[in-house]
Parts: sequence; C-alpha cells; structure tokens
Amino acid sequence: MQLIDQLNDSIRSLSGFWPELALALAIALIVLADLVLISRLKTPKAGSSAELGPKPADQLAYSKNRSILYGLSLTAVVVAGALVIGQGTNNQGFLFNAALLLDNQAVFYKLVVTLAAFFAILHAWTIARPRAAWPLDWLPILLALVLGLYLMTMSVNLLTIYLSIELVSISSYLLTALSTDRKASEGGLKYLLFGAVSSAIMLYGMSLLYGLTGTLALSDFAEQLAQNDSFVVYVAGFLTLAGILFKLSLVPFHVWTPDAYEAAPTPVVAFFSVGPKAAALLVLMRMLTAFPASFQTPLAVVALASITLGNLSALWQTDAKRMLAYSSIAHAGFLLVGVVAFNKTGFEAATFYVATYVFINMAAFLLVDLLAQQRAGSLTIQNFGGLGSSQPLLSAALTAVMIALTGLPPTVGFTAKLLAFSALLEAYQSSGNPWLPALFGIGLLNAVISLFYYLRIPFLLYFRPAPAPDLSDTAISRPQLILATLLTVPVLVLFFKPSWLLRWIEGL
Repeated sequence: MQLIDQLNDSIRSLSGFWPELALALAIALIVLADLVLISRLKTPKAGSSAELGPKPADQLAYSKNRSILYGLSLTAVVVAGALVIGQGTNNQGFLFNAALLLDNQAVFYKLVVTLAAFFAILHAWTIARPRAAWPLDWLPILLALVLGLYLMTMSVNLLTIYLSIELVSISSYLLTALSTDRKASEGGLKYLLFGAVSSAIMLYGMSLLYGLTGTLALSDFAEQLAQNDSFVVYVAGFLTLAGILFKLSLVPFHVWTPDAYEAAPTPVVAFFSVGPKAAALLVLMRMLTAFPASFQTPLAVVALASITLGNLSALWQTDAKRMLAYSSIAHAGFLLVGVVAFNKTGFEAATFYVATYVFINMAAFLLVDLLAQQRAGSLTIQNFGGLGSSQPLLSAALTAVMIALTGLPPTVGFTAKLLAFSALLEAYQSSGNPWLPALFGIGLLNAVISLFYYLRIPFLLYFRPAPAPDLSDTAISRPQLILATLLTVPVLVLFFKPSWLLRWIEGL
C-alpha cells in the first residue's frame, strides 16, 4: 500500500475512532483542570499546626475541586459510552490498515468496560476519603486505562494487542501505587515486577509467531501456522497468551492479585476485577480462533488450577479485599470454562458470564466498602459482625451478592455458571477430551467449597454480635443506597430474565 493510500485509510478510520478520541481529549482536559484551572491544595506537612485540622475554607475548596474533577470524569465516561452505542449501527470494519477491527463484539465489550468505569467513579465519588491517601490524579489515569481497554477490544494485530495491553498495565501499576502508604508502594512494585515478566514472555511468544508466519495480523495466522509442527505452535502460542492470562489473573500469572487488590483503593480494585478481564477475554477468544492447533487441554488445566487455588486460598483469608482477590482468581477460572468449550455456545456463555460479573463484583466491593465504613474503615471480616441489624438493607444486598458469587439461585451467578458448564458438557460430547469432565466435576466441587467463605460474611452479619462496643455505626447517604440498589437489582432480575442479555449476545 502506498503512503497516500495509508494516509487516506487513516483519515477514513477516524470515523470509527470517536470514543477513543473523546477519551484522549477528556484525559488532557482533566489533567489541565487539575493543574491550571483548579487551585492545587497542598497536604499539610507532618508536625505543622495545619495538620491538626484543615481550615474550613481549605476544606470547602477541596470539596469543590473534587466535585468538578469527578463530574468531568463521569461526563467523559458517559460521552464515550454514548459514542460506543452509536458504533453498533455504522462505521464498522477494519481500521488503520487492519490493525484494529470494529465489530459488534468490540462494541459490546466496550460497553462492559464503560459500565464498570462508570460504577467505579460513582463508587469513589460517594465515599469520601482523606486527600493525602487518595489523590485526585487517579481519575485521568483511570480514563487512560479505559482507553487502553477500548483498544484491546478492537485489536486484531499482534502489535496493537501488545501496545494496548502495555497501556492498560502501566495505568494499572500507577493506580495501585498512587496512595502514599507503604502497602500501596509494595503492592504496586509486585504488580510491576510480575507484569514486566509476563510482558517479556508474551513479547517473546509474539516474536516466535511472527517468525513462523511473517505477519502480525491474526487473520493470516491459520494458513501459515498449519505448515509448522504443532509443538512449535503450542509453545509460541502459549508464550503469547501469557500477557492475557496475566490480565485475567489466571494461574500461574495470578501472584500479584491479592497484594495489588489489598493495596489499591476499593473502587479501583472493583474496576480491576472486571474491566481488564472483559477486554482480555475478547482478545483471548480472537487469538484462539486464529490458531490452527487446539489449546483446549492446556487451558482446561489452567482453568482447573485457577478455580482450585483461588477457592482454597480464599478459605483462609481474614481481610475482605484479599478474600475477594482470591475469589476473582477462581472466577477467572470459571470464566475460562466457557472458552475451553471451544464452541459458539461456550463463547456466548463466557460473554454472558463477564457481562453479569460486572454487576456482581462491583456490588460486592461497594457493599464491603460501605459496611467497612461502619467499622472505622476496617476490612477485617470479623468486624462485620452485628451489622445485619443496624444496616439491614446493605446486609441483605451483600447476602444476595455473596449467593451470586457462589453461583446459587435466585441470582444470575447461577445462570452464568449453568451456561458455562452446559457448554462444557456439549464440548465433551463432541470431542471426548477426558480433561473436560474432570474440569466439570472439580469445578462443581469448588463451587461447594466456595460456600464456606462466601456465606461466612452473611453469617457474621446476622448471627454474631459486634466485635467491640466502641465501633459505632455511621449513616449511609442516599446516593450510596441508590448506587448499591443499581448494582444489586440486576443480579436478581437477570436470573428471571436472562433472555434480555442473551438475545443481545447471540446477535454479536
């Protein structure tokens, strides 16, 4: 293709790139607002008289600045989401010389990411935290993370896959280590080290694939790789998948998860548990369909290891965020069950799982955060005792969400697991792979194991007294109750009406 043709193609591609352009503009605007338009407030130094308490005028100015930045960020996410919805009907096809592909699948997964970002910003906005512990700089970094996830959903070229994953990873490292405490620095450093290793492994695998095929486009892989030995294809393919398994928190690339989740602010962790997983799932499905060799058996082993290790590790946790971190590892394994089926039903089940997981997990982190505020911000599970009587609505909502994470009716968590394991059985009937019934049986056994740690929180809420009499309850605001309701109601409604979402997914 000549240079003028490439230029014309790039200009034409801009018509399908409006959400990403809007996010890039919003990032620049919010950074500018933070630096220039809004007066920066300095945190008092240790030992100064100002440390004893902020001046009323200073506190009022900070509150106003905070509202402006949150409002701009929320507006940017809503505008990007509206532009994504507009992409569902027009301007679809390859973009930028086939480096990106805008199709219905990309649009759907972009909406999942947008919804997660929307709820994460609302979560952070409704819960006030100390200025020094949570700088407002996290908002443009979150939007950069969303931009990277948008690019991931459209990537069909090894170069764009790698670059978008790196944008997501760098933003995630910064969000994890942004706070000033030592735990955040430790969690961010561990995240960075494991991310760098997985990135290097992935890049090495991509170089092998390029050497075997002479192309970076996924659409050209099948014919070229079919001419090579299957063992070589397996090695190159699995090395390439390392970066995707890292973003999904799957074994053996899961080690960073509990420390990063414990270190980062709860709204950021809630987004980590959903947004990157959604985009990585789509990239994984696209790469697997491009490979001529079947990765069913190795991925079944990965899913089995992730489900088992995540559940067994969660049993011993005393901190709610660490428990949910290991829970997310187990759920990444359950998410992979649909992919392991390697059929249309399985891919649709995995898509349904990740779409409903947005509501379940975002609700879990929000409700845990709200209840922790009743115990002076403590996330120790034992401290949730006695809150069932003082906070009946939040406790009932958290009970429903824990049941959904377990995968029991009447919640959409049951429907998601039912669809995934049904697709797995269908795949076994057609392939006869002995690993599939093993994954089916041990997966169901792990669902039973998860009962012990998921239902421990409702047990403490309703059947145990408060651990200390000096832990006083604080009022829950109306915005917090509304947000908790918005996240919890779909968890129940989609159990009775899963067709509302399934019809949309089947049409992708």
